[in-house]
Amino acid sequence: MTDTFYATLEPFDNFADFSDLSSYQPIPDDWQVLLTDVVNSRKAIEAGQYKDVNMVGAASITAVLNAIGDLPIPFIFGGDGGTLLVPPSVADAAIDAICALLATSEIAFGLPLRGAAIPISEIRARGRDVLVRKFQLSPGNHLAMFTGGGLDLAEQMMKENAGKNSFALDPANEQLPDLTGLSCRWEPLTPKGGMMLTLMVQPVGNDGASRSALSHILESISQQIGGHIAPAAPANDASLSFRWPPRNLMLEARSLAGRGSPLRKLPWLIFETFAQGLCEWFKITIGPYSGRVARDRLQQNTDFRKFDDTLRMVLDVTPDQADAIEATLEDNYRQGTAIYGLHRSDRALMTCLVFDLRQNQHLHFIDGADGGFTKASMGFKDRRRALVQLAS
Repeated sequence: MTDTFYATLEPFDNFADFSDLSSYQPIPDDWQVLLTDVVNSRKAIEAGQYKDVNMVGAASITAVLNAIGDLPIPFIFGGDGGTLLVPPSVADAAIDAICALLATSEIAFGLPLRGAAIPISEIRARGRDVLVRKFQLSPGNHLAMFTGGGLDLAEQMMKENAGKNSFALDPANEQLPDLTGLSCRWEPLTPKGGMMLTLMVQPVGNDGASRSALSHILESISQQIGGHIAPAAPANDASLSFRWPPRNLMLEARSLAGRGSPLRKLPWLIFETFAQGLCEWFKITIGPYSGRVARDRLQQNTDFRKFDDTLRMVLDVTPDQADAIEATLEDNYRQGTAIYGLHRSDRALMTCLVFDLRQNQHLHFIDGADGGFTKASMGFKDRRRALVQLAS
């Protein structure tokens, strides 16, 4: 039985240690990679639907976690989709949840979604691997970090033949999967430094020199923003703002209503969000929500920095700091040690998974506004293509 593989991994709590690739462990061969991706997300973002795109990406993670129960599994949020790895015992339930979301995403969110299920054994047969580590945000809350090149290959496999291939999942079930816990109630995060910088950095090659380059890049970025990454987190006391009613309340209602009318869900959401507002404004406790501790815990449990062969971060910086970071990345690109993409915006967006506030079981996905990771990936892909052409 490999079910508890991820649950029993020893976590690490110093993010800079992500670059110690020797400590990553191979995912068991009988697991599968489940992926989702909003179709034509770039077009949707250009039409102003970037919050909806984030919501659908987070919905795929929520649907699977609700379907499989309490078993910890590794996953990562990509802005316009999600990637999860599941063992055989819960694979059918997880796939059913994704298929149900594929069938109802356009109705609930106005966005078509594609998905795929790819065996780890197939990825290894094609010469790549998937290895994982577990980064501890706070007790009981973890982010998975990946290396081995397998997830990048899995994404390519999902999109082969415009998503019509043997790994593609088909829409099934007329009911939206259980998305309990998915919400987007906080206002967009306004940077105290003046800018939210979304960036992606990937080392060229997979040898010791390239891994060392990535570690040095993170160290340089840290120095350029004051010595530490953590103070540049987008979610902080200055940026967190709660208004009532939340501007995305109807989006949350649609996520819970499925094919039914979201108006059925509104009365409870109005009551629940008003109670949350009272807790925030007066620092009181109602039920499981404590206005005195919720913000501190929220700030701990964000994914503003992560790694899946590509270092991805959303940072609250000044324009001068953004320029210095971009210059560092460009220097590394010209030296042939790293590929990068970045996007500058005046806000960041936060989409939340809240399962048990009393037990501090919640996670908050961060993306730059106006399509942060999706737009950063455009420059990233352009530079990667240029390097490939240069090498050939």
